[in-house]
Amino acid sequence: MEAVEQLESEHAGPLASGLAVTQGVFYLATGLWPIVHLRSFEAVTGPKLEGWLVKTVGALIAVVGGTLLAAGLRRRVHPELISLAAGSAASLAAVDLVYSPQRISPVYLLDAVVEGALVTGWGVAAARLWKHRPIQPPPPQYTSPEDAAGFPT
Repeated sequence: MEAVEQLESEHAGPLASGLAVTQGVFYLATGLWPIVHLRSFEAVTGPKLEGWLVKTVGALIAVVGGTLLAAGLRRRVHPELISLAAGSAASLAAVDLVYSPQRISPVYLLDAVVEGALVTGWGVAAARLWKHRPIQPPPPQYTSPEDAAGFPT
């Protein structure tokens, strides 16, 4: 928890902001695509049994993308957003890898590569933010109740 609190005051570096904008645009576009034109989406990714489910997942991905895009443009990429971005990419990559060989179009393997690159990028960005976090002095050590209460000794 202390690590998260120390990173919260950080402004996003250029890598984190750039990743948020890139992933945001990618997710916004790919999330809206099946909502706007399901037929062309299915032409590339294969037929789907439940159009409403494809559109629901697309809407959720678009919302994540819009959030990432807004945060990246404002350079307000905090630890919670990094978790959302990396977790979303890791989740989508896992689905791509597990189901692509057996149930869904092989084109999803390309998406897994993109999602893997995003997860890697977020790992690097988080490590850089952690490395450049401000070092806080240790809390004062009290030796007696009088010290803790602020009484002169």
